[in-house]
Amino acid sequence: MDNLINIDNGGTLTDICVVTKDGIAFTKTLTTPTDLSECFFKGITKASGEVFDEPDLPALLNSTRIIRYSSTQGTNALVERKGPGLGLIVEDEALIEQLSYDEQSTGLFKDLVGERTVVLTKDSGQDELELLNAVNTLTTAGAERLIIAANDPATERSYMKILLKRFPRHLLGSVPVLFSWEFADDRNHVRRIWSAVLNSFLHPTVERFLYSSEHRLRAHKVKNPLLIYRNDGASSRVAKSVALRTYSSGPRGGLEGTRALAEQYGLQHVLMIDVGGTTTDVGSIEDLQIKTDRYGRVEGIESSYSLSDVRSAGVGGSSIIEVKDGKITVGPESVGAAPGPACFGFGGEKATITDVNLLLGILDPSTYLNGELNLDPERSKAVITATVAEPLGISLDEALLEMEKAYAQAVASAFTPHIKDKDSTALAAFGGGGPMSACLAARIAGVKKVLIPRLAAIFSAYGISFSDVSQTVRVDVTGQSQDSLDSAREELLELAARAMFQEGYSLADCELDWRTITDNADGTTTENQEAGLSGTEGASRVLLELTATYVLEHPVLEGDFRSDGPDAQASSHRSILSAPEQRDDVPVYDLDAQQAQAHAHGPAIIEGPFFTARVPEGWTFTVSDAGDLLLEDVTT
Repeated sequence: MDNLINIDNGGTLTDICVVTKDGIAFTKTLTTPTDLSECFFKGITKASGEVFDEPDLPALLNSTRIIRYSSTQGTNALVERKGPGLGLIVEDEALIEQLSYDEQSTGLFKDLVGERTVVLTKDSGQDELELLNAVNTLTTAGAERLIIAANDPATERSYMKILLKRFPRHLLGSVPVLFSWEFADDRNHVRRIWSAVLNSFLHPTVERFLYSSEHRLRAHKVKNPLLIYRNDGASSRVAKSVALRTYSSGPRGGLEGTRALAEQYGLQHVLMIDVGGTTTDVGSIEDLQIKTDRYGRVEGIESSYSLSDVRSAGVGGSSIIEVKDGKITVGPESVGAAPGPACFGFGGEKATITDVNLLLGILDPSTYLNGELNLDPERSKAVITATVAEPLGISLDEALLEMEKAYAQAVASAFTPHIKDKDSTALAAFGGGGPMSACLAARIAGVKKVLIPRLAAIFSAYGISFSDVSQTVRVDVTGQSQDSLDSAREELLELAARAMFQEGYSLADCELDWRTITDNADGTTTENQEAGLSGTEGASRVLLELTATYVLEHPVLEGDFRSDGPDAQASSHRSILSAPEQRDDVPVYDLDAQQAQAHAHGPAIIEGPFFTARVPEGWTFTVSDAGDLLLEDVTT
């Protein structure tokens, strides 16, 4: 088997996982936000050193079948509201009000679009002049990207012709224009326009990376494609990818990995908490199913695309912890990788949970990132003293404990609404910060079981290994007869064959999944796994959909948890702050040095590959045959 490279680009760290014929090789590197292609290639170079005896980027690239890439950059941009100013042109003034239909949509519209809107009146046949004036008005007001949303597709096409005729292509390209009907053939105006707005906001992050990375890959004479991992759990070539579908694509990889863990260990309901640098992403696996919404939500806003139900909260390892109005707050602002937490030594002047865990004694300053980055506790001490302890009039020790408590509460608040039954729910905690805070957050939420995979530090990148290459095509069959439906099926087969050919695969080698999607008159949507019209009478819209999937190789998980194993063996001890002016001597366990089924009780620290897990007092842990951790709260 040729190598498969999976990359999950986060706000602070970028994870690289290489699936080889001999197993899994992985590493991490600091994200380079000014040029994401830099950490992309630096990470692959580091990973080549794990695959071969020494780093050899050309050798790894030339022995790789595909590279699959996901990113949380778009998610982070939305959480922090860092992106281009958008301008919106519509034909119906009422739509502007309808786009702000609740508190969440009102706030997001204000942040992304604000007052940069124009309503076309179409008076006196001055469509062309009015449209041109609208474009000039919005760009003068600071719009860096435009969305044009007419009431029907034909009108939008006429607007497109006007702009192409009146503006030189190079000038029009400097302020990209997205036409809503061209982007999403959705008769629900509010949903379609919001989809176009969100895609326009997310697109620059994807665009900048892809341009630079593809250029550098060509320089290395790489023939195999760079694939973009999507929120629906599949991958596709760059030209076939939509920015909106990359939203929370990294966490979708984590969901795929979590589903595999749930199946392996027989868990009925598992909540994924992927704690990265900027966000905590939460998703649910119930009865081995990933919850997916036909009209997926982004920041609570319904879109025209099917998306997995991943909720992102602005709390992560690099989230700023500070004092506002006399209270400790966590996020959503993040220091990212640059300047990063104060302890990184890159000039950061804001406190984060990474600084807190360093001073608590949980993190060893010499082993962070497997010893690749030496942390500076003095910088953390100075920042926390200045920004939290002194403003609150408390000691440094008291500040650290209060900050830890506030952070655990913030993480718990991210997943608590998704708990159905505390007794049957388990947390799967991963990402750089998940294993350190999972048990504290779980106890707040009343969850008694936490699963930490051995690959926790790069688990979303690993989860991408369960993805395939697919394309979905659809056609409107509302009101059609059975004969017309047969013709639509043939049309979709031709479209799917063309799409998969562009991906590099024959339709004959793909699995085909047909379904009928019905938008009912009452506003609900139903799906039928068969391509038929039965039960669609009276529907406002009926779509026939075909998904073609080329199945790639997937990892096979092994292992279980038993209670008959040996005692875990500590390799050292660490002094952990437990109360003001009180530190306890806590054992430290090297995960990879433990026997299968080894177990112990907390308080304890577990050092895994690129991650540190905290086992509080009252919790126990067991190591599976595969090196995964099961932590259980045994307090009554």
